[in-house]
Amino acid sequence: MPKKHQNSRLVGIADIKMLEGPHTRFTEFKFAVKVLFEFIKGFRKLHFVGPCISIFGSARFEESHPYYQQAKKMGALVSKVGFTVLTGGGPGIMMAANQGAKEAGGKSVGVNIELPFEQKHNPYLDVWVDIKYFFVRKVLLFKYSFGFVVFPGGFGTFDEMFEALTLIQTKKMPWFPVVIVGVEYWEKLKEQIHVMNLQNTISPEDENLFLVTDDLDEALKYIQEKLVHHIPKKKVFKRKWWLGE
Repeated sequence: MPKKHQNSRLVGIADIKMLEGPHTRFTEFKFAVKVLFEFIKGFRKLHFVGPCISIFGSARFEESHPYYQQAKKMGALVSKVGFTVLTGGGPGIMMAANQGAKEAGGKSVGVNIELPFEQKHNPYLDVWVDIKYFFVRKVLLFKYSFGFVVFPGGFGTFDEMFEALTLIQTKKMPWFPVVIVGVEYWEKLKEQIHVMNLQNTISPEDENLFLVTDDLDEALKYIQEKLVHHIPKKKVFKRKWWLGE
């Protein structure tokens, strides 16, 4: 087995061992330190990226797919109104959004996840950081984002979307805009959310926490209108040479 694949496999085994339950106190301490340094690495790398809109979606769509082209256009639209496009940094929808931002002359940023099968960051990123743990990656994506655009995707996309909606619902995050692109793809999910309302597992107003649309201009308008009321004032930080900034 090639050495790089051996290393990737070892990373996967290490992650699984971490989830086995209690370990020695020293092992737990080492894990906590690793997580701390992952956060610090992300904070330092993303400190100056500016107000971002995160764009989520499947890593599996090729450039010829209509959803790829839509995400590329969305990345360009978001950039043209002054936001940085932030993605998971990988292929598919993520690459499409970064490509759209880059070609429109905007900022393009990625928080890439290190996987056993070695997902690499896409070539359209101005700034990126490689993160080992999914939960650290999600914190970074939400920390720097003032809105979210969700394209069709799989388990990871659902995870990110519902994390955003849960944080908004529980008021752990301001009511930032969540736009879900792909009316047909998400139809059954929207029906399920309505069932959840009928069964009182969510509140009636929770059905209004997001917009489902195929119209990217409508999506952009929704983002802009929502952020007029909810976007905080942008803090300006001076770069410090002694931190390598």
